Amino acid sequence: MKKLSIYLFIVLASFSIGCKKYLEQAPDQRTTLNTPQKVSEFLVTAYPGASYIPLAEAMSDNPSFNSTTGQDYAPNRDGYYWREVQGTAQDTPTYYWNSCYEAIAVANQALDAVNKAPNPEDYSAQKGEALVARAYAHFMLVTFYSKAYDPATAASDPGIPYVMEPETIVFKNYDRKTVAYVYEQIEKDLLAGIPLIRDNSYTVPAYHFTKKATYAFATRFYLFKRNAEKVIEYANLAFPSNNFAANVRPWLSYANASGSTEISQSVTSAANPGNLLLGETTSWGARYYARSVYSFSQNRLNTITAPVGISFTALRKYSFSSTFYFVPKLYEHFVRTSINATTGRGYNMIPLFTTEEVLLNRAEAYIMQDKYADAINDMNTLFSTRITGYTASNGLTDAKIRAYYSTRTADTKQAYIFTLLDVKRAEFVSEGMRWMDILRYQLPVTHLDPDGNPIELAANDKRKLWQLPDEVVLSGVEKNPR
Repeated sequence: MKKLSIYLFIVLASFSIGCKKYLEQAPDQRTTLNTPQKVSEFLVTAYPGASYIPLAEAMSDNPSFNSTTGQDYAPNRDGYYWREVQGTAQDTPTYYWNSCYEAIAVANQALDAVNKAPNPEDYSAQKGEALVARAYAHFMLVTFYSKAYDPATAASDPGIPYVMEPETIVFKNYDRKTVAYVYEQIEKDLLAGIPLIRDNSYTVPAYHFTKKATYAFATRFYLFKRNAEKVIEYANLAFPSNNFAANVRPWLSYANASGSTEISQSVTSAANPGNLLLGETTSWGARYYARSVYSFSQNRLNTITAPVGISFTALRKYSFSSTFYFVPKLYEHFVRTSINATTGRGYNMIPLFTTEEVLLNRAEAYIMQDKYADAINDMNTLFSTRITGYTASNGLTDAKIRAYYSTRTADTKQAYIFTLLDVKRAEFVSEGMRWMDILRYQLPVTHLDPDGNPIELAANDKRKLWQLPDEVVLSGVEKNPR
Protein backbone atom coordinates (compact mmCIF):
# COMPACT_ATOMS: atom_id res chain seq x y z
CA MET A 1 0.00 0.00 0.00
CA LYS A 2 1.34 3.38 -0.94
CA LYS A 3 1.83 5.83 1.88
CA LEU A 4 -0.18 8.98 2.40
CA SER A 5 1.45 12.09 3.84
CA ILE A 6 -0.91 14.31 5.78
CA TYR A 7 -0.31 17.96 6.47
CA LEU A 8 -1.53 18.42 10.03
CA PHE A 9 -1.63 21.70 11.91
CA ILE A 10 -1.81 20.70 15.56
CA VAL A 11 -2.29 21.65 19.16
CA LEU A 12 -4.19 24.99 19.38
CA ALA A 13 -7.39 26.15 17.72
CA SER A 14 -5.76 29.50 17.00
CA PHE A 15 -2.30 28.20 16.03
CA SER A 16 -0.91 26.56 12.91
CA ILE A 17 2.36 24.89 13.80
CA GLY A 18 5.08 25.07 11.17
CA CYS A 19 8.08 23.08 12.37
CA LYS A 20 9.03 20.15 14.59
CA LYS A 21 10.79 22.31 17.15
CA TYR A 22 7.67 24.38 17.67
CA LEU A 23 5.52 21.27 17.90
CA GLU A 24 7.56 20.01 20.82
CA GLN A 25 6.79 23.07 22.95
CA ALA A 26 3.68 23.87 24.98
CA PRO A 27 2.46 27.22 23.57
CA ASP A 28 0.39 28.06 26.66
CA GLN A 29 -0.51 26.73 30.08
CA ARG A 30 -3.73 25.21 28.80
CA THR A 31 -1.85 22.69 26.68
CA THR A 32 -0.26 21.17 29.75
CA LEU A 33 -3.14 18.74 29.91
CA ASN A 34 -2.83 17.65 33.51
CA THR A 35 -6.39 18.13 34.78
CA PRO A 36 -9.81 17.01 33.47
CA GLN A 37 -10.82 20.66 33.15
CA LYS A 38 -7.85 21.49 30.92
CA VAL A 39 -8.56 18.47 28.72
CA SER A 40 -12.20 19.58 28.43
CA GLU A 41 -11.11 23.07 27.40
CA PHE A 42 -8.74 21.61 24.85
CA LEU A 43 -11.48 19.39 23.38
CA VAL A 44 -13.48 22.45 22.38
CA THR A 45 -11.29 22.40 19.26
CA ALA A 46 -11.78 18.69 18.53
CA TYR A 47 -14.56 19.49 16.05
CA PRO A 48 -13.96 20.46 12.40
CA GLY A 49 -13.88 24.23 12.00
CA ALA A 50 -14.78 24.04 8.31
CA SER A 51 -18.15 23.79 6.61
CA TYR A 52 -19.04 21.14 4.04
CA ILE A 53 -22.36 22.80 3.24
CA PRO A 54 -21.49 25.22 0.36
CA LEU A 55 -19.70 22.61 -1.74
CA ALA A 56 -21.98 19.67 -0.91
CA GLU A 57 -25.06 21.73 -1.69
CA ALA A 58 -23.64 23.05 -4.97
CA MET A 59 -22.81 19.55 -6.19
CA SER A 60 -26.26 18.18 -5.39
CA ASP A 61 -29.40 18.32 -7.50
CA ASN A 62 -30.89 21.10 -5.36
CA PRO A 63 -29.61 24.29 -7.06
CA SER A 64 -29.85 25.19 -10.70
CA PHE A 65 -28.67 28.05 -12.87
CA ASN A 66 -30.75 30.98 -11.71
CA SER A 67 -29.43 34.34 -12.89
CA THR A 68 -26.17 35.92 -14.01
CA THR A 69 -26.94 38.80 -11.65
CA GLY A 70 -26.31 36.50 -8.69
CA GLN A 71 -23.16 36.29 -6.62
CA ASP A 72 -20.47 34.21 -8.31
CA TYR A 73 -18.66 32.38 -5.50
CA ALA A 74 -15.87 30.15 -6.86
CA PRO A 75 -16.46 27.02 -4.70
CA ASN A 76 -20.15 27.22 -5.54
CA ARG A 77 -19.42 27.56 -9.25
CA ASP A 78 -16.79 24.81 -9.37
CA GLY A 79 -18.98 22.50 -7.33
CA TYR A 80 -21.99 23.11 -9.57
CA TYR A 81 -19.99 22.03 -12.63
CA TRP A 82 -18.22 19.22 -10.68
CA ARG A 83 -14.83 20.67 -11.45
CA GLU A 84 -11.76 20.54 -9.26
CA VAL A 85 -12.30 23.29 -6.72
CA GLN A 86 -9.50 25.79 -6.93
CA GLY A 87 -7.75 27.24 -3.90
CA THR A 88 -7.28 26.16 -0.31
CA ALA A 89 -9.39 28.71 1.54
CA GLN A 90 -12.61 28.09 3.39
CA ASP A 91 -15.34 26.06 1.67
CA THR A 92 -12.84 24.06 -0.41
CA PRO A 93 -12.02 20.34 -0.11
CA THR A 94 -8.48 21.15 1.03
CA TYR A 95 -9.73 23.39 3.82
CA TYR A 96 -12.22 20.80 5.02
CA TRP A 97 -9.65 18.00 4.92
CA ASN A 98 -7.11 19.98 6.95
CA SER A 99 -9.74 21.10 9.42
CA CYS A 100 -10.90 17.53 10.06
CA TYR A 101 -7.34 16.34 10.68
CA GLU A 102 -6.71 19.31 12.98
CA ALA A 103 -9.73 18.18 14.99
CA ILE A 104 -8.42 14.60 15.00
CA ALA A 105 -5.03 15.81 16.20
CA VAL A 106 -6.68 17.56 19.14
CA ALA A 107 -8.66 14.44 20.02
CA ASN A 108 -5.48 12.36 19.91
CA GLN A 109 -3.59 14.82 22.11
CA ALA A 110 -6.41 14.66 24.63
CA LEU A 111 -6.48 10.85 24.59
CA ASP A 112 -2.73 10.76 25.07
CA ALA A 113 -3.05 13.01 28.12
CA VAL A 114 -5.81 10.80 29.54
CA ASN A 115 -3.77 7.65 29.04
CA LYS A 116 -0.74 9.19 30.78
CA ALA A 117 -2.67 10.65 33.70
CA PRO A 118 -2.01 9.03 37.11
CA ASN A 119 -5.78 8.97 37.67
CA PRO A 120 -7.30 8.16 34.25
CA GLU A 121 -10.65 7.23 35.79
CA ASP A 122 -11.19 10.93 36.53
CA TYR A 123 -10.98 11.67 32.81
CA SER A 124 -13.64 9.24 31.57
CA ALA A 125 -15.98 11.95 30.26
CA GLN A 126 -13.14 13.63 28.39
CA LYS A 127 -12.01 10.31 26.95
CA GLY A 128 -15.54 9.63 25.73
CA GLU A 129 -15.80 12.99 23.97
CA ALA A 130 -12.37 12.60 22.38
CA LEU A 131 -13.16 9.13 21.04
CA VAL A 132 -16.49 10.16 19.54
CA ALA A 133 -15.07 13.38 18.11
CA ARG A 134 -12.23 11.41 16.50
CA ALA A 135 -14.73 8.97 15.04
CA TYR A 136 -16.90 11.80 13.68
CA ALA A 137 -14.09 13.65 11.89
CA HIS A 138 -12.90 10.42 10.25
CA PHE A 139 -16.46 9.56 9.27
CA MET A 140 -16.95 12.87 7.49
CA LEU A 141 -13.63 12.45 5.70
CA VAL A 142 -14.41 8.97 4.44
CA THR A 143 -17.87 10.17 3.39
CA PHE A 144 -16.61 12.94 1.13
CA TYR A 145 -13.23 11.65 -0.08
CA SER A 146 -13.98 7.93 -0.54
CA LYS A 147 -16.72 5.88 -2.11
CA ALA A 148 -19.82 5.36 -0.02
CA TYR A 149 -19.79 2.20 2.06
CA ASP A 150 -20.77 -0.84 -0.02
CA PRO A 151 -20.43 -4.28 1.62
CA ALA A 152 -19.44 -5.75 -1.73
CA THR A 153 -16.52 -3.38 -2.39
CA ALA A 154 -15.63 -1.69 0.94
CA ALA A 155 -12.71 -4.07 1.53
CA SER A 156 -11.02 -2.82 -1.65
CA ASP A 157 -12.22 0.78 -2.00
CA PRO A 158 -9.50 3.25 -0.90
CA GLY A 159 -10.30 4.90 2.40
CA ILE A 160 -8.67 7.76 4.27
CA PRO A 161 -5.90 7.57 6.89
CA TYR A 162 -7.25 6.76 10.35
CA VAL A 163 -4.96 8.62 12.72
CA MET A 164 -4.84 7.36 16.31
CA GLU A 165 -1.62 8.84 17.69
CA PRO A 166 -0.56 12.43 18.45
CA GLU A 167 1.58 14.16 15.85
CA THR A 168 5.11 15.25 16.77
CA ILE A 169 6.22 16.11 13.22
CA VAL A 170 4.61 18.16 10.48
CA PHE A 171 4.75 15.55 7.73
CA LYS A 172 4.17 11.89 8.48
CA ASN A 173 3.37 8.91 6.31
CA TYR A 174 0.15 6.94 6.70
CA ASP A 175 -1.57 4.04 5.03
CA ARG A 176 -4.76 5.10 3.30
CA LYS A 177 -6.10 1.55 3.72
CA THR A 178 -9.73 0.78 2.82
CA VAL A 179 -13.25 2.03 3.47
CA ALA A 180 -13.97 -1.17 5.40
CA TYR A 181 -10.98 -0.56 7.68
CA VAL A 182 -11.98 3.05 8.30
CA TYR A 183 -15.52 1.99 9.20
CA GLU A 184 -14.17 -0.61 11.60
CA GLN A 185 -12.10 2.00 13.41
CA ILE A 186 -14.96 4.49 13.49
CA GLU A 187 -17.22 1.88 15.04
CA LYS A 188 -14.60 0.96 17.64
CA ASP A 189 -14.14 4.57 18.71
CA LEU A 190 -17.87 5.25 18.69
CA LEU A 191 -18.81 2.21 20.76
CA ALA A 192 -15.96 2.83 23.20
CA GLY A 193 -16.93 6.47 23.60
CA ILE A 194 -20.71 6.18 23.99
CA PRO A 195 -20.80 4.81 27.57
CA LEU A 196 -18.27 7.44 28.73
CA ILE A 197 -20.17 10.53 27.56
CA ARG A 198 -21.42 12.69 30.43
CA ASP A 199 -23.75 15.55 29.57
CA ASN A 200 -23.09 17.34 32.85
CA SER A 201 -19.43 17.79 31.93
CA TYR A 202 -20.33 20.51 29.38
CA THR A 203 -21.04 24.18 30.00
CA VAL A 204 -22.80 24.62 26.64
CA PRO A 205 -23.89 21.10 25.62
CA ALA A 206 -25.05 22.06 22.11
CA TYR A 207 -21.41 22.38 20.95
CA HIS A 208 -20.33 18.98 22.26
CA PHE A 209 -21.14 15.31 21.83
CA THR A 210 -23.82 14.82 24.44
CA LYS A 211 -25.49 11.43 24.77
CA LYS A 212 -28.26 12.49 22.42
CA ALA A 213 -25.86 13.92 19.83
CA THR A 214 -23.73 10.78 20.01
CA TYR A 215 -26.78 8.58 19.46
CA ALA A 216 -27.67 10.81 16.49
CA PHE A 217 -24.19 10.23 15.05
CA ALA A 218 -24.68 6.49 15.56
CA THR A 219 -27.92 6.55 13.54
CA ARG A 220 -26.12 8.23 10.64
CA PHE A 221 -23.14 5.89 10.83
CA TYR A 222 -25.26 2.75 10.83
CA LEU A 223 -27.51 4.12 8.11
CA PHE A 224 -24.44 4.48 5.88
CA LYS A 225 -23.39 0.99 6.96
CA ARG A 226 -26.89 -0.33 6.08
CA ASN A 227 -27.61 -1.71 9.53
CA ALA A 228 -31.29 -0.90 10.05
CA GLU A 229 -31.54 -2.58 13.44
CA LYS A 230 -28.79 -0.40 14.90
CA VAL A 231 -30.28 2.77 13.42
CA ILE A 232 -33.57 2.08 15.17
CA GLU A 233 -31.83 1.13 18.40
CA TYR A 234 -29.89 4.38 18.64
CA ALA A 235 -32.81 6.54 17.49
CA ASN A 236 -34.87 5.09 20.32
CA LEU A 237 -32.03 5.74 22.76
CA ALA A 238 -31.86 9.36 21.62
CA PHE A 239 -35.58 9.85 22.19
CA PRO A 240 -36.78 7.10 24.53
CA SER A 241 -40.13 8.88 25.02
CA ASN A 242 -40.61 9.14 21.25
CA ASN A 243 -41.13 12.88 21.72
CA PHE A 244 -39.68 13.89 18.36
CA ALA A 245 -42.40 16.42 17.48
CA ALA A 246 -41.66 18.51 20.56
CA ASN A 247 -37.95 18.58 19.86
CA VAL A 248 -37.59 19.40 16.17
CA ARG A 249 -36.62 22.83 14.91
CA PRO A 250 -39.86 24.79 15.47
CA TRP A 251 -40.65 26.14 12.04
CA LEU A 252 -44.33 26.64 12.89
CA SER A 253 -43.31 29.16 15.55
CA TYR A 254 -41.60 31.37 12.92
CA ALA A 255 -44.90 32.43 11.35
CA ASN A 256 -44.67 35.87 12.95
CA ALA A 257 -40.89 36.31 12.66
CA SER A 258 -39.69 39.80 11.79
CA GLY A 259 -37.60 38.58 8.89
CA SER A 260 -35.09 36.09 7.53
CA THR A 261 -32.30 37.20 9.87
CA GLU A 262 -34.33 36.39 12.97
CA ILE A 263 -35.18 32.95 11.59
CA SER A 264 -31.64 32.05 10.50
CA GLN A 265 -30.33 33.08 13.91
CA SER A 266 -32.88 30.83 15.60
CA VAL A 267 -32.24 27.92 13.24
CA THR A 268 -28.55 27.99 14.17
CA SER A 269 -29.03 28.76 17.87
CA ALA A 270 -27.85 26.59 20.74
CA ALA A 271 -31.27 27.17 22.33
CA ASN A 272 -33.05 25.50 19.40
CA PRO A 273 -34.23 22.06 20.62
CA GLY A 274 -33.69 20.53 17.19
CA ASN A 275 -29.95 21.27 17.18
CA LEU A 276 -28.37 18.24 18.82
CA LEU A 277 -24.84 19.31 17.84
CA LEU A 278 -23.69 22.64 16.45
CA GLY A 279 -20.34 23.32 14.81
CA GLU A 280 -18.56 26.68 14.65
CA THR A 281 -17.11 26.94 11.15
CA THR A 282 -15.16 29.45 9.11
CA SER A 283 -17.22 29.83 5.97
CA TRP A 284 -18.70 32.28 3.50
CA GLY A 285 -21.67 29.97 3.01
CA ALA A 286 -24.18 32.22 4.78
CA ARG A 287 -23.09 35.15 2.62
CA TYR A 288 -23.58 33.44 -0.73
CA TYR A 289 -26.12 30.62 -0.49
CA ALA A 290 -29.24 32.78 -0.74
CA ARG A 291 -28.43 34.63 -3.97
CA SER A 292 -25.82 32.71 -5.87
CA VAL A 293 -25.80 32.43 -9.64
CA TYR A 294 -26.58 28.77 -9.02
CA SER A 295 -29.43 28.79 -6.55
CA PHE A 296 -33.23 28.53 -6.43
CA SER A 297 -35.95 30.10 -8.47
CA GLN A 298 -39.33 30.38 -6.78
CA ASN A 299 -40.77 27.41 -8.65
CA ARG A 300 -37.75 25.20 -7.99
CA LEU A 301 -37.72 25.90 -4.26
CA ASN A 302 -41.47 25.39 -3.99
CA THR A 303 -41.21 22.06 -5.80
CA ILE A 304 -38.36 20.76 -3.64
CA THR A 305 -40.13 21.74 -0.42
CA ALA A 306 -43.31 19.87 -1.39
CA PRO A 307 -42.40 16.17 -1.04
CA VAL A 308 -45.02 13.80 -2.48
CA GLY A 309 -46.81 16.96 -3.61
CA ILE A 310 -47.45 18.09 -0.01
CA SER A 311 -46.06 21.56 0.67
CA PHE A 312 -44.04 22.21 3.81
CA THR A 313 -45.88 25.47 4.39
CA ALA A 314 -44.16 26.13 7.72
CA LEU A 315 -40.80 26.65 6.00
CA ARG A 316 -40.57 30.42 5.61
CA LYS A 317 -39.29 31.56 2.22
CA TYR A 318 -37.76 34.86 1.22
CA SER A 319 -36.31 36.32 -1.96
CA PHE A 320 -33.90 38.92 -3.25
CA SER A 321 -35.20 40.93 -6.21
CA SER A 322 -37.96 38.32 -6.68
CA THR A 323 -35.27 36.20 -8.34
CA PHE A 324 -33.28 34.39 -5.67
CA TYR A 325 -35.50 32.39 -3.31
CA PHE A 326 -34.30 30.75 -0.12
CA VAL A 327 -35.27 29.25 3.22
CA PRO A 328 -33.23 31.09 5.90
CA LYS A 329 -30.85 28.47 7.26
CA LEU A 330 -27.42 30.11 7.68
CA TYR A 331 -26.31 33.21 9.57
CA GLU A 332 -22.89 34.85 9.38
CA HIS A 333 -21.00 36.29 12.31
CA PHE A 334 -18.34 38.52 10.77
CA VAL A 335 -15.18 39.17 12.76
CA ARG A 336 -12.96 42.00 11.55
CA THR A 337 -9.20 41.52 11.46
CA SER A 338 -8.91 44.74 13.49
CA ILE A 339 -11.24 47.40 14.87
CA ASN A 340 -11.12 49.65 11.81
CA ALA A 341 -10.61 46.95 9.19
CA THR A 342 -13.04 46.20 6.39
CA THR A 343 -11.74 42.65 6.02
CA GLY A 344 -12.18 39.71 8.32
CA ARG A 345 -13.59 36.21 8.66
CA GLY A 346 -17.10 34.92 8.38
CA TYR A 347 -18.22 32.33 10.92
CA ASN A 348 -21.26 30.10 10.51
CA MET A 349 -22.78 28.01 13.26
CA ILE A 350 -24.07 24.95 11.43
CA PRO A 351 -26.23 22.08 12.70
CA LEU A 352 -24.15 18.91 12.49
CA PHE A 353 -26.92 16.68 13.89
CA THR A 354 -30.61 17.43 14.36
CA THR A 355 -33.68 15.78 15.82
CA GLU A 356 -35.17 15.69 12.33
CA GLU A 357 -32.31 13.60 11.01
CA VAL A 358 -32.66 11.03 13.80
CA LEU A 359 -36.39 10.74 13.10
CA LEU A 360 -35.94 10.34 9.35
CA ASN A 361 -33.03 7.94 9.77
CA ARG A 362 -35.34 5.74 11.80
CA ALA A 363 -38.04 6.04 9.14
CA GLU A 364 -35.55 4.89 6.51
CA ALA A 365 -34.49 1.99 8.69
CA TYR A 366 -38.13 0.94 9.01
CA ILE A 367 -38.40 0.98 5.21
CA MET A 368 -35.31 -1.22 5.00
CA GLN A 369 -37.17 -3.70 7.24
CA ASP A 370 -40.42 -3.43 5.21
CA LYS A 371 -42.17 -1.78 8.17
CA TYR A 372 -43.97 0.75 6.02
CA ALA A 373 -46.66 1.77 8.52
CA ASP A 374 -43.95 2.66 11.05
CA ALA A 375 -42.09 4.66 8.40
CA ILE A 376 -45.24 6.61 7.53
CA ASN A 377 -45.83 7.36 11.19
CA ASP A 378 -42.35 8.79 11.56
CA MET A 379 -42.61 10.88 8.41
CA ASN A 380 -46.02 12.17 9.47
CA THR A 381 -44.52 13.15 12.81
CA LEU A 382 -42.30 15.52 10.86
CA PHE A 383 -45.16 16.59 8.57
CA SER A 384 -47.18 17.61 11.61
CA THR A 385 -44.50 20.19 12.42
CA ARG A 386 -43.98 21.39 8.85
CA ILE A 387 -47.54 21.94 7.63
CA THR A 388 -49.66 24.83 8.86
CA GLY A 389 -52.99 23.42 10.03
CA TYR A 390 -51.82 19.83 9.78
CA THR A 391 -54.44 17.10 9.93
CA ALA A 392 -54.33 13.42 9.03
CA SER A 393 -55.97 14.28 5.71
CA ASN A 394 -53.04 16.39 4.48
CA GLY A 395 -50.36 14.03 5.71
CA LEU A 396 -48.81 10.98 4.11
CA THR A 397 -50.70 7.79 3.33
CA ASP A 398 -49.76 4.60 1.59
CA ALA A 399 -52.18 5.45 -1.23
CA LYS A 400 -50.62 8.87 -1.79
CA ILE A 401 -47.14 7.38 -1.95
CA ARG A 402 -48.09 4.70 -4.44
CA ALA A 403 -50.01 7.11 -6.64
CA TYR A 404 -47.34 9.82 -6.62
CA TYR A 405 -44.54 7.51 -7.72
CA SER A 406 -46.60 5.16 -9.88
CA THR A 407 -44.94 6.35 -13.09
CA ARG A 408 -41.45 5.77 -11.64
CA THR A 409 -41.84 2.40 -9.98
CA ALA A 410 -44.31 -0.35 -9.17
CA ASP A 411 -42.14 -1.61 -6.34
CA THR A 412 -43.45 -0.75 -2.88
CA LYS A 413 -40.09 -0.43 -1.16
CA GLN A 414 -38.67 1.73 -3.93
CA ALA A 415 -41.67 4.07 -3.75
CA TYR A 416 -41.14 4.47 -0.01
CA ILE A 417 -37.42 5.13 -0.51
CA PHE A 418 -38.28 7.82 -3.06
CA THR A 419 -40.65 9.33 -0.50
CA LEU A 420 -38.11 9.28 2.32
CA LEU A 421 -35.40 10.86 0.16
CA ASP A 422 -37.75 13.59 -1.05
CA VAL A 423 -38.85 14.35 2.51
CA LYS A 424 -35.22 14.66 3.59
CA ARG A 425 -34.47 16.82 0.58
CA ALA A 426 -37.24 19.22 1.59
CA GLU A 427 -36.31 19.27 5.26
CA PHE A 428 -32.57 19.79 4.78
CA VAL A 429 -32.57 22.10 1.77
CA SER A 430 -29.43 24.30 1.82
CA GLU A 431 -27.80 22.15 4.54
CA GLY A 432 -25.71 19.79 2.38
CA MET A 433 -27.54 16.65 3.48
CA ARG A 434 -28.93 15.93 0.03
CA TRP A 435 -25.41 15.30 -1.27
CA MET A 436 -24.87 12.60 1.37
CA ASP A 437 -28.01 10.82 0.18
CA ILE A 438 -26.86 11.11 -3.43
CA LEU A 439 -23.60 9.44 -2.42
CA ARG A 440 -25.31 6.68 -0.42
CA TYR A 441 -27.80 5.79 -3.14
CA GLN A 442 -25.48 6.50 -6.08
CA LEU A 443 -28.01 8.86 -7.62
CA PRO A 444 -27.28 10.66 -10.89
CA VAL A 445 -27.46 14.45 -10.95
CA THR A 446 -28.47 16.77 -13.77
CA HIS A 447 -27.67 20.48 -13.82
CA LEU A 448 -28.50 23.10 -16.41
CA ASP A 449 -25.98 25.50 -17.88
CA PRO A 450 -26.88 29.17 -18.59
CA ASP A 451 -28.23 28.18 -22.01
CA GLY A 452 -30.53 25.54 -20.53
CA ASN A 453 -28.43 22.60 -21.70
CA PRO A 454 -28.31 19.61 -19.33
CA ILE A 455 -25.02 18.58 -17.70
CA GLU A 456 -24.90 15.06 -16.34
CA LEU A 457 -23.15 13.52 -13.36
CA ALA A 458 -23.59 9.77 -13.71
CA ALA A 459 -24.48 7.54 -10.78
CA ASN A 460 -20.94 6.17 -10.55
CA ASP A 461 -19.12 9.29 -11.76
CA LYS A 462 -15.65 9.51 -10.22
CA ARG A 463 -16.03 13.26 -9.76
CA LYS A 464 -18.36 12.58 -6.84
CA LEU A 465 -15.31 11.98 -4.65
CA TRP A 466 -13.76 15.18 -3.36
CA GLN A 467 -10.16 15.48 -4.40
CA LEU A 468 -7.32 15.00 -1.92
CA PRO A 469 -5.23 18.14 -1.26
CA ASP A 470 -2.05 18.63 -3.26
CA GLU A 471 0.18 18.55 -0.19
CA VAL A 472 -1.25 15.16 0.74
CA VAL A 473 -0.28 13.51 -2.52
CA LEU A 474 3.25 14.91 -2.64
CA SER A 475 4.48 11.60 -1.21
CA GLY A 476 3.44 9.82 -4.39
CA VAL A 477 -0.08 8.68 -3.53
CA GLU A 478 -2.42 9.01 -6.48
CA LYS A 479 -5.32 11.38 -6.21
CA ASN A 480 -8.85 10.12 -6.48
CA PRO A 481 -9.31 9.12 -10.12
CA ARG A 482 -11.23 11.24 -12.54
